[in-house]
Amino acid sequence: MVLYRYFKAFFPFVLCFSALLSCRQSHDYEEFAGNNYSSVPKDFPPIPFPDDNSYSPEKEVLGRYLFFDKILSRDSMFACASCHNPRYSFASNVPNSITIIRFALPRNVLPLTNVAYKKAIGWIGSEITLEEAIFHDFESPLFFDNDTNEINRRLRLHPYYPKMFESAFGKGVLPTSYLAAKAIATFVRTLISGNSAYDRYVRGDTNALTDSQKRGMKLFFSERTRCSVCHSGFLFTDLQFHNTGTSMFYADWGRYYVTKDYKDKYKFITPSLRNVEVSGPYLHDGTYKTLEEVIENYNRGGYPFINKDTLLKPLNLTKQEKEDLINFLKSLTDWEFLNQNRFKSFGY
Repeated sequence: MVLYRYFKAFFPFVLCFSALLSCRQSHDYEEFAGNNYSSVPKDFPPIPFPDDNSYSPEKEVLGRYLFFDKILSRDSMFACASCHNPRYSFASNVPNSITIIRFALPRNVLPLTNVAYKKAIGWIGSEITLEEAIFHDFESPLFFDNDTNEINRRLRLHPYYPKMFESAFGKGVLPTSYLAAKAIATFVRTLISGNSAYDRYVRGDTNALTDSQKRGMKLFFSERTRCSVCHSGFLFTDLQFHNTGTSMFYADWGRYYVTKDYKDKYKFITPSLRNVEVSGPYLHDGTYKTLEEVIENYNRGGYPFINKDTLLKPLNLTKQEKEDLINFLKSLTDWEFLNQNRFKSFGY
């Protein structure tokens, strides 16, 4: 009875707080809805939005809210951002992220930055669209572990998601997990990073790089190191699959799981080097914690292993050259992108 009186006394305040929260979220929605995040740096190709999921500011906002919301998971304790944190270039800062069922993922989380330009998903290049991958994760016991009918129910009972779905997909459209996946995919495709110190230097700002970074850049693109053979193009990845001898033992067969070709065993996609300063730990299994460890592996030419790429040879870099190379890699960090208010407003 005493508890009931306390509850009765404070219930109006609970309702008031809920209303204020709803108003705050609605206000944020109106504030961000007019921003267009489909534009890219002038030396980047246009974002390849699919014909059946074209871009709109309203869809991006909805996808952004859902990306950071834990409502989609079975226990409401897990969001996309739980593994893909903006401060780490939408990766994780641990070698093997813990899933909703407290299971450690066997592979390191790849950054989502610039993933719009990739035709295959993940370390082994699964032939699947972003929409399909996200929708699959809703039901996957490793990730959201939820029933899509339950997700539909939650979204339709939510104080502001029904209105946001109508704004994004049309009047009278009810929230569904399928449309939620499309909205999240739209947001993820807008995670374009291309304004690092290196980019500003290439565009004409000769003071954007330090002397050490300029020396490191020369090394990076040299025939001696041949770093840029695999880490090529505006994404700093050839989007191909390699074994770089990072270990003496591989439990993960890598690309072989997709192609069933023995020549692809223990091979993984070349990760982009954009924002590599903040996206550690590194490699498919998070073995290396620092850039120094990564550079040292390539300096020694990698460990001998089946299907190791023939490009890898000992580099015999000096201490100064290693430092310059790492400083150049740090020049690929796009702090403007990482500190966007549209991420920080969700507490990241």
